Amino acid sequence: MIEARHLRVLRAVAATGSFSAAGRELGCTQPAVSQQMKALETSVGTPLLIRTGREMRLTQAGEALVRHAAGIIAGLTAAEEEVAAIAGLRAGRVRLVSFPSGSSTLVPTALAALRAAHPGTRVSLEEAEPPRSVEMLREGDCDVALAFRYEGAASSEEWDDLVVRPLLTDRLVGLVPEGHRLARAGAVAIGDLAGEPWIAGCPRCRGRLVEVCERAGFTPRIDFATDDYPAVVGLVGAGLGVAVLPELAIESVRPKGARTVTVEPALRREIVALTLPDLAQVPAVAATLDHLAGAAGAAKAGDRGAE
Repeated sequence: MIEARHLRVLRAVAATGSFSAAGRELGCTQPAVSQQMKALETSVGTPLLIRTGREMRLTQAGEALVRHAAGIIAGLTAAEEEVAAIAGLRAGRVRLVSFPSGSSTLVPTALAALRAAHPGTRVSLEEAEPPRSVEMLREGDCDVALAFRYEGAASSEEWDDLVVRPLLTDRLVGLVPEGHRLARAGAVAIGDLAGEPWIAGCPRCRGRLVEVCERAGFTPRIDFATDDYPAVVGLVGAGLGVAVLPELAIESVRPKGARTVTVEPALRREIVALTLPDLAQVPAVAATLDHLAGAAGAAKAGDRGAE
């Protein structure tokens, strides 16, 4: 195998015409130059220099190698500088996947802080709900997945092979029209909404809703199903039904014509940032996880202040 340090010695010998002059240029001894040249000739399996008295000249193989050495060394230098920039967070790229309510709340705060701290780091964002977002992470289609899972869900995802960064616990709240009989109730039992028309959110939220309602002794009559949270809020505000939504989803939508109520039993989902163990060692990925945690901490502090 040809080593970069041997190529540097060869170039110096070719430029100066002697081992001693090459040694002075490289800051090493003449015997050290001689040893490295011998090692290089052994690696390539052919002589690279013809020694005639005090002079030496390149063989045809030596000329060919010197011709390529400049490009090889330049490429290695550029690679070293790029890796150093990435390691030092002067450069780098992170592919982030998030579910929609995370994209509109946690992600903007996190990425703004990341850009301010490390302007050379680029982050791309794509939206996907879990478990698809987790599949994308495992398949190599993203570097960080912002995901969630419901507490006590019948089918809880296994994340044992991933690095899990807990961010916050997102409470689900009831959403009823302003003129609803329970609009000003302090807390509402899920069974109190048994006879209502329902507006269901994302498929996983819908599945969790059905589970909880069935435990309370009824199956919700879902008149409207939409993955668009503003649409859910708009339908509730128009008096067309009730819904249960995560607080993060409501934060990014003005619930015009609707009121939120606490639902009992408490419904929660765990919000986490996921990555692969090897990716967690990449500085740009680690910084992204840190800033997502920072955004979640700010969101929790805001919730406490609002109480």
